Parts: sequence; C-alpha cells; structure tokens
Amino acid sequence: MRVIVDKERCVAAGSCVITSPAVFDQDDVDGKVVLLIETPDDKLRDEVLESVNVCPVAALSIAD
Repeated sequence: MRVIVDKERCVAAGSCVITSPAVFDQDDVDGKVVLLIETPDDKLRDEVLESVNVCPVAALSIAD
C-alpha cells in the first residue's frame, strides 16, 4: 500500500491525524497534512483506509 496526499486539496481538518497518527501529522504553519509513512505496513492498513474515508475533501488516496 502506498499513501497519496493531495496537499493542495487538504483543508487541515485533521481527521487523518486523529484516525492514524502513526502515518499522518499536521504542518505547524498551515495545519495541512504531513505524510509520515508513505508505505505503511499491513498492521496500519485499516486505520489508513479509515483516514482516506473520513477525509472531508478526499485529499488522501491509496495505491496498492
């Protein structure tokens, strides 16, 4: 699994950080998503998929 982030689309809602803090963080300046792990292992798969689903502007996607 590879996580893809569209920072231009991100509105800094923070849903991904709450759902998967091991994979996502927020920039200290603008609050937009920061990807910590581009290829998370399988134990993080469910929470990463949940982060993709809860993003209010669809700024996250997954490539397998």
